[in-house]
Amino acid sequence: MAQPRRLTLAAAFCLLAVPAFAQGPVTAGPRAGVSEEALSAGIARMVAHRAAYRLDLGEARNSGIAAVRGAMVFDVADACEGWATRQRMTMTVTDRDGQEIETVSDYATYEAKDNSRLRFSLTQTTQGAVSSRVSGEAELNPDGSGTIRYAEPAGKEEALPTGTLLPMRHTVLAVEAARAGRRLLAAPLFDGTSDEGPQDTTTIISAWTAASGSPRLPMMAGQASGRMRIAFFERGAGANGASQPEYEVGLRYFENGVADEIIMDFGEFSVSGQALELSALPAGC
Repeated sequence: MAQPRRLTLAAAFCLLAVPAFAQGPVTAGPRAGVSEEALSAGIARMVAHRAAYRLDLGEARNSGIAAVRGAMVFDVADACEGWATRQRMTMTVTDRDGQEIETVSDYATYEAKDNSRLRFSLTQTTQGAVSSRVSGEAELNPDGSGTIRYAEPAGKEEALPTGTLLPMRHTVLAVEAARAGRRLLAAPLFDGTSDEGPQDTTTIISAWTAASGSPRLPMMAGQASGRMRIAFFERGAGANGASQPEYEVGLRYFENGVADEIIMDFGEFSVSGQALELSALPAGC
């Protein structure tokens, strides 16, 4: 069974508001054409919260996978000039012969709200043994270009292309894009879950939906929402004619930055996540 390059929500988590236009692709960049006022409003709408998800098998697609069970807890804390996030996930995949493979990951970041810096750390174990460990820091210039310096693997550096977005900036712009009626964003994204550097992403955004009168969880009260599907590609693969993403993530985002439904599609199979609990975290400022 192929191991996915990353198992994270933050990138999904994966885009932008230009009120003068209602449709069409968006120019990549740290603000993606969004005014300072719109970006500031989007950042202010993000709420510090903890979300606990149940994970189940979505589709198996003749891959030999019989079941998936797991849980994920995702925290977003407001750290004044940045966001501190942590994602802890346990997932057990069972094949048709009854063999089980358990993967546990612990992923943490600190991201500056101005898209200038990301500290990241990921430890992933498979069947109790460490299978991946990545950590380091990325520094970005105002145009989104920059450098990743890894602590693990030690001494490795990667360049970031112009227009690179960090995970929470991506989320803010996704919500603003949906609110403004936009449908598409293509931009490089770096989240620190791999030592392979940034990936190219394409995000398809569905229509924005007004708030429901009877939300399933209290934090959804009075919040409009939109569905997004983010496709992740190897950097530069599109230039060589590649059309199949390495994996995809689907979410329903509310305008406060909370996602209550997730689909992680790894090609051979997909995993669905449903929020069971949502709670506010105290602001750090």
